[in-house]
Amino acid sequence: MTRYALFTDRDGTLNYDPGYLGDPDSVKLYPGVIQGIKTLKSQLNFKVIVISNQSGITRNLISSDQVDQVNRRINDILNEAGTSIDAFYFCPFHPDFDPPEKCKCRKPSPELVLKAAQEHQIDLSKSYFIGDSQVDIECGYNSGLKTILIRNTLDEVEIKGLQKQINSPNFVADNFLEGIQFIINDFLGEN
Repeated sequence: MTRYALFTDRDGTLNYDPGYLGDPDSVKLYPGVIQGIKTLKSQLNFKVIVISNQSGITRNLISSDQVDQVNRRINDILNEAGTSIDAFYFCPFHPDFDPPEKCKCRKPSPELVLKAAQEHQIDLSKSYFIGDSQVDIECGYNSGLKTILIRNTLDEVEIKGLQKQINSPNFVADNFLEGIQFIINDFLGEN
C-alpha cells in the first residue's frame, strides 16, 4: 500500500518555541495546527511525522525523557481533537558538542526522513516537509520532498534570502493551515 506523509518540524512550526522546550505543561500549539493536521489526515489519509533537532539534550539543558514528554503532550492535545502525530523522530546531537558521525541525523541531513519513510513505508515522491527555518527547507530538499516554509519565526529579509537560494521553498505560508491547504491543492493537482 502506497502511503504519503507530511514531515514536519516541531518547535516553531507546530508549537511556540520558548527555547529548549522540556516542560510538557508549557506546550502551546500555534493556531490552525490541530485543524490542519486533522484536515490533511481526513482528506488525503497522510501520515504526519515530526522530524526535529533537539540539541538541548547534548547541551544538558533538557533530557531525552523531557523531549518524549513534550511529544506526548502534543499528541494528547491532538488526541482531544480527534487527530494525532503518527511518529516523532529527533536528533539529540550538535556538531559543537558531538563527533561528526553522531551528528549525521541532524537536519538538514535527510537521515531521519529516510529512516521514517522506510519504517512507515512512505512514498517520498508525493510527500512534503513543512517547517519554519532554512534547515527544515534544506532537509526537505535533501529528502526529495516538496517544501513549505511557515513565516512563524522568520522576518521578511530572511524569507527573501531563502527564496533566492537554489533549494528555495516550494511555497511560503503565513501559517500552518495555509501550508496544509497548499499541500492538499498541490497533491490533488489544483495549484
